[in-house]
Amino acid sequence: MEQPQSSSQQDTLQPAPAALIGTLTPQQVVTEEQANATHEHQPFEERLTHALHDTNLQGALKRFAPNWRASRLQVFQQEQEAYGDEFSFANLRTQLRQAKDDAIEHQEELLARFTSQAEAAGAVVYQARTAEDANRYIYELCQRQGIELVVKAKTMASEEIELNAYLEERGVTAIETDLGEWVAQLDHERPSHMVMPIIHKTRQQVGETLTRATGREISRDDVAEQVAVIRTEHRKSFLTAGMGVSGANALIAENGTVMMTTNEGNGRLVTSLPPVHVVIAGCDKLLGTFADAMTQLRLLARSATGQAMTSYSTFITGPSAPNQEMHIVLLDNGRSEMRADPHFKDALRCIRCAACANICPPYQQVGGHAFGHIYSGAIGLVVTPFHHGLEAGAGPQSLCVSCNACETVCPVEIPLPSLILDVRHRVAEKKGLHPIKRVIFEAMARPWLFNLGARLGSWGQLPLTWGSHFVRSRYFGPLGKLPFLKGVADQARWRSLPAIAPRPLRDRVKARSESYSHGALLDTQGQLHVTVSYFAGCMTDRLYPEMGEAVIKVLESIGVHVVFPQQQNCCGLPALNSGDRRNGLRMAKQTIATLEQSLEESGADYILSGSTSCVVTIIQDYLRLFEDFHETTWLKRTQALANRVIDFAGFMDRVVIPSGVQLPVREEKASDVVVTYHDSCQSCNCLGLRSEARHVLQDLLHVDLREMAQSDVCCGFGGTTSIEQPEVAERLLNNKLQNAEETGAAILIADNPGCLMHLRGGVDAKGKHLRVLHLAEVVAERLQ
Repeated sequence: MEQPQSSSQQDTLQPAPAALIGTLTPQQVVTEEQANATHEHQPFEERLTHALHDTNLQGALKRFAPNWRASRLQVFQQEQEAYGDEFSFANLRTQLRQAKDDAIEHQEELLARFTSQAEAAGAVVYQARTAEDANRYIYELCQRQGIELVVKAKTMASEEIELNAYLEERGVTAIETDLGEWVAQLDHERPSHMVMPIIHKTRQQVGETLTRATGREISRDDVAEQVAVIRTEHRKSFLTAGMGVSGANALIAENGTVMMTTNEGNGRLVTSLPPVHVVIAGCDKLLGTFADAMTQLRLLARSATGQAMTSYSTFITGPSAPNQEMHIVLLDNGRSEMRADPHFKDALRCIRCAACANICPPYQQVGGHAFGHIYSGAIGLVVTPFHHGLEAGAGPQSLCVSCNACETVCPVEIPLPSLILDVRHRVAEKKGLHPIKRVIFEAMARPWLFNLGARLGSWGQLPLTWGSHFVRSRYFGPLGKLPFLKGVADQARWRSLPAIAPRPLRDRVKARSESYSHGALLDTQGQLHVTVSYFAGCMTDRLYPEMGEAVIKVLESIGVHVVFPQQQNCCGLPALNSGDRRNGLRMAKQTIATLEQSLEESGADYILSGSTSCVVTIIQDYLRLFEDFHETTWLKRTQALANRVIDFAGFMDRVVIPSGVQLPVREEKASDVVVTYHDSCQSCNCLGLRSEARHVLQDLLHVDLREMAQSDVCCGFGGTTSIEQPEVAERLLNNKLQNAEETGAAILIADNPGCLMHLRGGVDAKGKHLRVLHLAEVVAERLQ
C-alpha cells in the first residue's frame, strides 16, 4: 500500500485491521452490464455525467470532507502544542519541501547511491523508462519463475501503468489485497481516491459486491461481517501466490531502504510471504536520509487522513526472507520531462497524500473518477498530462475553480494552482481556445474595443433585462431558443446574470467635481491624510459601479484622497485563468503602465482595489507571468509596485484602524443588523485575509456577525468554471447559500466582485430574502 487508508465517514467501509486477500477474480463477479457501465476509459464528459448523478458518491464525500478538515487541523495543533513550533505544519512542510527539492536536484546521485545500497542488500534494481517497459519487466519475471498468481498491496504506481490489465491479458492473475482496492477491482473500477480507493461507495454497495463475489448473501450494513468474509475467502492467496507487488512511500538512498506506510496488515504479508517481491515506485520517491523519511511520516498520515500516524510503518532493506527475490522497479514514465521543466519539477515533491483532493470543492461534488485519470484532485490535473498525454488531462481542467485551497494544505508546498494554469496554457496552445473566449479576450486586450463593446452591450441587453439589474431566465421567452442565446438562457436558469451598467464607474467618477480627482487634501483634524490610486477592476467598473462608489465614499469620509486612473482596463485575470497568456500578457503590461503613471502623477501612497482577485493577479500572477516570458524589465516594474498594492479590507484593518481615525457612522443600534461573511478564495487562500473584514464589521461597525459553516469554502464561481461546469457551480452555490441562511443573517457579505456576482445571481434566481453586499457597501450604508 502506497498511502495510508482511513475513512471518517459514517456509511463507508472502514479500513480492515488485518490482511484481506482475494482468490476470486474480477472476471468471476462482474456482470456484462456492470462492465459496460464502468468508466475506466470513458471520455471525460461521460465520466462527469456519471458522477453528477451518483447520489451515493456525493453523500459520502459530503460527510468526509468536513470531518477530514477538522481531524487534520486537530492533529497538527496537538503536535505543535506537545512538541513546540518545530513540529508545526508550517515548519514541517518547509523541512520536507527542502528535502524533496534536494532529492530532485541530486536525483542521479541519489539514484546511484540507492541502487548500490539496495543491490548490496540483495535486491535487483531495474530502471523503467516507460509504463510498457515496467510492465514487460514484471511479466517476463513471472514467465521465468512460472508465476500465475500475483498478490498486490496498494500501489498507485501500478495503477498508473495499468499493471493488472497487462498481466491478465497475458494469463497472469493479479489480485488486489487492500480492502478498498480489491472491492474496486471486483467492480472493474479505478480507485476514486489516491488514499481511500472506495470513498465513493457506501457499505451497502460493498455488501452487494461481496454478495455477487461469494454467491451468498452478505450483510449490507455489518462491516465486521464484510471484513470477515473477505478474510476467510482470500487468505490462501498469500500462501499460493508466486509474486507480491507493493509500492513505496519513500526510497531512502543512504541504505537502499524501502519505506511503506499502511493501515492494513496486507502490505507486510505481500512483501514477505511470496517467493518474489516486486516494488514499483516512481523515481520521485527518492529521499536522501532516514531523517527526511521521518519528516515525511509526520506529515503523511496527518495530511492524508487526519491521523497522527498510520497503523503500520514498514522499512524493507533487501529480501524479507532468505530464499526470497526482491526486485525494485524504478519508474520514469514522464518524470524526467517534469524534472527538466523549471516549474513542473516542483510537482515531483508530491507524497500522494491526496490532501489537495480532500479540500477541493469540485472533487467533493464529482469524486476522483471524473476529476482525474489515476491521480485525482489538483495534483492529478498537473501530472496526468506527463504520464498519459495532454489529451487525458485536458477535459478535467475545467473543473478547477482556482480557489487555491490545495496549495494551503499541500505538505510539500507545491504551487498547484499556478501549475494547473500552466497546463491550461498548454491545452489552449494545442487545442485552441473556445471561439467565444477567443473573441472576448481579444476585445478585452484592446481597451477601446472593450469599452465600445461594453457600452453597446448595455443597450443591446435591454430586451433581456427589461431595465433591471439582472438578466433573468423568465425574460428570454422565445429568444431563449435562439442558438446564440440558448447558452445564456441556460446559465440564467439557476443564477441570474448581471446586467451591464449603463453608466460604468469611470463615467460616474469623471462626472464628479474636479476637487474629487485633483483637489488638495482636507486638513481636518482626525482624518487620514493618505492618497490612494483606485484600481476598480473590470467587474466593478462595468457591472457593479455602486460597489466602486461605496469604496470611494468610505475612503473620502476619513480624509483619504482618491485618484481614479481613467486609462485602467481589465487586469487580465479571465484570460490568464483560461490559458490565454498572450492576451493576458498584454493586459498585464497595460495595467502596470497605467498604475505607474497614476503614482507618478498623484504621488499616491497606495494602489487600492476592492477586488481581491485583481490584487492577487497584480502582486502574484504577474510575477510568474513576466518571469515565464523572460520580461525582466516588466518583472522589476511589477515588483516595485507590488508592495504598494492593497485590498480594501486590508487597508481598513492595517491602515485605518491603527491610525485611530473614527468612521463617521450613524449612532443607531448596529447590533440589530445581523450579517454573515463569506471568505472569498482569493482573499483567504492567496492573500491570507481572515480577520481583517471581521475587524471592520465588529470593531468599527459593531454589527452582529454570525459565522457560517465552511465560510472559506468556494462559492462555486471560479471564473469560467461556473459557465463550463454549471452543475458543479450550482451545487457549490447552493451549499454556500444554505450555510448563510442557517445563520439567520439578513446580509451576506464578501469582498470580491466575482463571488458577489455569483451569490447575488443565485439569491435572485431562487427568490431568497438575503441581501448580498460588498464589505465597502455595508460600511458606506452605516456612514452618517
